[in-house]
Amino acid sequence: QQLPFFTVGVVAAPAILGAVGFTSAGIAAGSCAASMMSAAATASGGGVAAGSVVAVLQSAGAAGLSATAGAAVAGAGAAVGWLASFIG
Repeated sequence: QQLPFFTVGVVAAPAILGAVGFTSAGIAAGSCAASMMSAAATASGGGVAAGSVVAVLQSAGAAGLSATAGAAVAGAGAAVGWLASFIG
């Protein structure tokens, strides 16, 4: 039996965020997250805008996924799993 994609997404999301540099201690120097933050700050004139992709990902990396974000990841995973069921 296949592990549901939404379960994998919800469980793996914190590890993936940490791996790309969005950690509980902040954005890791030299990481993909640091590059994203630099680009976002340059584009917005020096700071990272509240609510931007970088800000949301850092928040999730620092505190874990909120219930809403967890539900969004679960929904996306369920959709991918449903579509994959037609392939395999």
